[in-house]
Amino acid sequence: QVDLVESGGGLVQAGGSLRLSCRCSGTTFSRRDIGWYREAPGKQREVVATISSGGYIAYADSVKGRFTISLDNAKITMFLQMNSLNPEDTAVYYCSAGPRGDQRTAYWGQGTPVTVSS
Repeated sequence: QVDLVESGGGLVQAGGSLRLSCRCSGTTFSRRDIGWYREAPGKQREVVATISSGGYIAYADSVKGRFTISLDNAKITMFLQMNSLNPEDTAVYYCSAGPRGDQRTAYWGQGTPVTVSS
C-alpha cells in the first residue's frame, strides 16, 4: 500500500519560513516525477515546484527565489523549504508522486495547511 503524508504546515506571519515534509511509504520517490502543489481558498490547485524523474527542477514563477524543493538521498522524503512567506502563499499544500513503469495513476498526500498572516 502506497501512502504519502505531508507535515510541517501551520500558522506563520508574513516574512517567516516553514519547511514542509512529505514521507513516502510502500514505495519510494525514485524514478518518478514528484512535486508540491497547493490549493488556496477559492482557487484551483496549482503547481508549486516539481522534480522530474530525470532530476530537472522547476518552480512556479510566484515562488521562484523563495521556495526550494529537495529530496533526501534515500528518496523517501521530499521537502519544501519556504522562505519570505506572504499571505498569498496561504493554501493547503499537497505532495504528489507520479507513476512508475506500468503504473497508471499518481499518488497524493492528504495535504498540510499553511496560513500566512499579514
